Amino acid sequence: MSIGNHLNALYGLPAYTFPGPGHEPRPVEPDTLAWRVGSDVYGSDGAWTAAFARFCDTVDTTRVKALIVGAWAEAYEESSAAVIEALVAARDRFPALRALFLGDMVGEECEISWINQSDVTPLLAAFPELEEFGVRGGSGLVLSAVTHGALRKLVIETGGLSAAIVRAVGASDLPALVHLDLWLGTPEYGCDSEVADLAPILSGARLPSLRHLALRDSEIQDAVAGAVAAAPVVARLEVLDLSMGVLTDEGAAALLGGQPLTHLKKLDLHHHYLSEPVKERVRQTLEAAGVEVDLDRGHAQEDAEDDGTVWRYIAVGE
Repeated sequence: MSIGNHLNALYGLPAYTFPGPGHEPRPVEPDTLAWRVGSDVYGSDGAWTAAFARFCDTVDTTRVKALIVGAWAEAYEESSAAVIEALVAARDRFPALRALFLGDMVGEECEISWINQSDVTPLLAAFPELEEFGVRGGSGLVLSAVTHGALRKLVIETGGLSAAIVRAVGASDLPALVHLDLWLGTPEYGCDSEVADLAPILSGARLPSLRHLALRDSEIQDAVAGAVAAAPVVARLEVLDLSMGVLTDEGAAALLGGQPLTHLKKLDLHHHYLSEPVKERVRQTLEAAGVEVDLDRGHAQEDAEDDGTVWRYIAVGE
């Protein structure tokens, strides 16, 4: 399944696309919108930086709170390095920036696993007051372990997340982080992480404020569920999200057989491969305790071979 819609909001602000040349932006207060700056993915080289320069010259960027980076030219071949360089160079023009999302592209522009990213660490260093950071696309993505005192939400959406990124997140000191969302993906598109790589995250030692944990879109969702079942961080969570992956009865049984989850406000398991009896067991165990449970199977479909082999798929891969 491809991503079919752009972000409609960021930092609680409605998304608005900065118009192209010859068009004036909507006459609004700059701090009331999440501004999307993008260019035609099939356009000329440098189109995004030109659009960003126009944005900076047109909008009072000192009041911009949320910025969404859309497509850049030939994102399926060219990395985000020039985009990141432009953002870092302009950091002093964005003193109020609190949320940044890099790579808001839908499948028609560039499939998630075709988006060429680069080292995003300089963005976190350049914007120490950033409270929300998100990035889409795992190809070429680099992140070093960081210390960031303000970041409250970190989202990394990929069709295949490298072990190096998972380890970097786990080694980062993020004392204010409340919401962590990692799309782990499949080896076909770059995922080489194992459950052991998640151990520092699941310990919660460097994430004292974490309340919402999403480890999803994984081909090894059963193993992830098994590790989560005994993870120290779970006791402080309000939302646990293991959706979009290949979660079967085995993973659900491990989850229910581990530590109690009745303290959660929500358990999200949508896009799963659970049998009806196991779904009912999940409901009886958690909904009776007041936990909201999402068990929507969605587009999770199985393909069976004549020899009995069954193929199951994550929600977002390519």
